[in-house]
Amino acid sequence: MDFNSLPYSLEFVAGSGCILTLEERAALQTSLVIVKTNYKFQRILLWGKILGLQHDYFVAQGRGEDEMTDRKSLYSLNCVDWLLLPSVTDAMVEEVSKAAQGRFKGNPSFVYEHKVSQQEGKEQEKVFSVTEEKRLAVTVHHIDEEASVVPRGAFIQSLRGLVQTNRSFGGLSESEARRLENFMHFRKPKTLQKKPIPVKAEWAPAIDFLDVLSEDIPKGSWSLQFECARRVCVLRSLLWLGLTFYHVPMTPQHGYIYMGLGMKNLDLPFMLLKGMLHPQILTKGVVFVRPSERDPAANSTEIG
Repeated sequence: MDFNSLPYSLEFVAGSGCILTLEERAALQTSLVIVKTNYKFQRILLWGKILGLQHDYFVAQGRGEDEMTDRKSLYSLNCVDWLLLPSVTDAMVEEVSKAAQGRFKGNPSFVYEHKVSQQEGKEQEKVFSVTEEKRLAVTVHHIDEEASVVPRGAFIQSLRGLVQTNRSFGGLSESEARRLENFMHFRKPKTLQKKPIPVKAEWAPAIDFLDVLSEDIPKGSWSLQFECARRVCVLRSLLWLGLTFYHVPMTPQHGYIYMGLGMKNLDLPFMLLKGMLHPQILTKGVVFVRPSERDPAANSTEIG
């Protein structure tokens, strides 16, 4: 969520519980300007907040000339002092997957340890350890890879391969905003090259260089609604509960923010399979199923 639009952008996602106190807003309005100047970022965004048991992590993201590859993440415990997150490597991802368990503590120096018994002639124990700062960096990386959203046409890829904001983007129409294929993952494409040639022939290479949300697996992992008197399109990820994206049709206003536990909803495929979770309506962790869409065999209309 762009820092310049933060005062009114937070109002668009408040229905998901993504709110900040007056003290936090005041501190962010001052500290993020300093961070942008000190690190020479072209843009600074409030990425979100990960809730911890002792303290919460506020995460910001700075963008350089290339919006996709030239970006750095920072974290703070008080919205004033910001520290750079370490760069994520494959080895770091493996360490976190083996050692980190449970909720975030809120202490960057906390060390997670996990012991694994090995039997090679004699019993031995192998200990995997990783700091919470590394876990935070990996979590931010995973959410960016799997749930960062931009509307089609909001970014443009130049002939040199640079990804930059499209200054001529005027927003999606209301009918376009109702279809998931008009929203894209803001990451390096993973499935784009697998498309058949007839489909690629209809694309505009400058703007159609990202993967679309409608092809995500599992199907139904996104909730799309219109809120604020049907003036704002709101997308919520059911895979990373707490990530909310907004877009005001016919305007360039869009952005996303994550406020949650930093834990992936691994049960989602089974919940969708069993009909326990309807992907159309999700509000504050409670799922309501419209009477017209309800399974006649179901006995409940609310799932907590």
